[in-house]
This record gives sequence, C-alpha cells and structure tokens, in this order.
Amino acid sequence: MRRVLFHWHGIRVYSYPAMLYLGLVIGLIAQNYAAHVARLNALSVFVATLLLLIPALAGARLLFVATHWEIYRNEPARIWRRSEGGAAMYGGLPFALLCSVPLLSLFSIPFGRFWDVAMVTIFIGMIFTKFGCLLHGCCGGRATKSRFSLLLPDANGKWERRFPTQLLEASWAAVLLLGIVVLWSRFPFDGAASLFAVAGYATGRFVFECIRDDQGNTGRLTIGRVFSVSTAVIAMAVFFIMA
Repeated sequence: MRRVLFHWHGIRVYSYPAMLYLGLVIGLIAQNYAAHVARLNALSVFVATLLLLIPALAGARLLFVATHWEIYRNEPARIWRRSEGGAAMYGGLPFALLCSVPLLSLFSIPFGRFWDVAMVTIFIGMIFTKFGCLLHGCCGGRATKSRFSLLLPDANGKWERRFPTQLLEASWAAVLLLGIVVLWSRFPFDGAASLFAVAGYATGRFVFECIRDDQGNTGRLTIGRVFSVSTAVIAMAVFFIMA
C-alpha cells in the first residue's frame, strides 16, 4: 500500500487522485483520436467531456460515500478529502447522462455517438483508477486461501492474501475497451458501443461484488449487486430494442 505516491517540493501527491488524474488525461487524449474516427468535432467533444466530468466525478464520489456511510457519518470532512480513495461508476454515469442531454444538444453532438466515444475515456480512466485503489488500499477483495489470491492490504493496512479485485476490475475494463476498439465498425447503431460497454461492465462488476471485502456475506443482496443487475438488464434491453 502506498497512499502517498511521492513528495514534490513538500507537497504530498496521493496515489488515488494522481492515478485518477493520469487516467483522465490519457483517456481524453485517446478520446480525441476516437472522436476523429467517429467524424465528430473533436474540440466540441473535448469541451463537453470536461464539463460532464464535474457531475460524473461528484456523483461517483457521493454514491461511494453513501454506500460506506458508516465510515463517513462521523467524519463528514473526509467526504471530499483529496487523500481519500473511492468512487462508484454507478453514481457518476446517471448524473453525466442526464446532464449530457441538453449539453450535447447545445454543442450539436449526436447523443449515441458521443457516448460511444466517451467510453474510451471512461474505461481508460477506470484502469488507472483501479491501480489507484490498489495503492490506496480501498475496494479490496476478501481474504482467501485461493491460488488466485495475492498478498494485499485492506483500507486499514492489514496485509492478508486476498482476491485482487482492483486488478481484476482493471483487467476487465481493459478487455471491454479492447472489445469496443475491435468491434467499433460492427456495432449496428450509434450508442451500441456504449450499451455493450455498460452491460459488460455491470456483468463483471456483479461478479467482483461477490468477492469484495466490503460486501460481507457473498449471498447477501447488496446495493452494488442490485445496481449491477439492473444496469446490465436495462443496457441489454435498450440494445436489443434498437438493434
């Protein structure tokens, strides 16, 4: 665990926000290329994405806090502390989707095509962010003696052999990103790539929820699992209706 990535002129650079920032920067660069491929105005896409990052990041953080309220209820100052890790895509995506409707109309950007391109930023950002989670110690897996375990700490710094959920989620995000790239020209309509990506992420996340340390009993129906199932079902239903 390395919560402080390095010191620079007396300033502590924390691993989680540093990896989040790095992922977003690289994701935006890749998105710029994807926007050209999709024949969109790259500058408009870039500006729209920057504006949508605000509700997306805020929503992602707030959902994480809400689902871990027992930690933050007595220390509300920790909610926006830059040294803290933790964000949930299920919180950020709905906010960003709602805000994108009037914003994309203002910029004259096709809704479905924009979100196809935006998935490039989202999944590259997710890959880097999960490494930030690994360094910070949050979102870890349950202790296990499985051969697929690694010696990792939890958020309290306790080292045990655990399911490497952060690495598994980063790997799954990379697989979905590769799938988008490979299948780009084969998707049947604008928005199909984003629906494919969201359904794939939700399906994988449901599995990872079962081995997360903060989810307790693997048989219990948690908020995360409800979000995963409902998101996957909605995304797949919309895909097949529009196909």
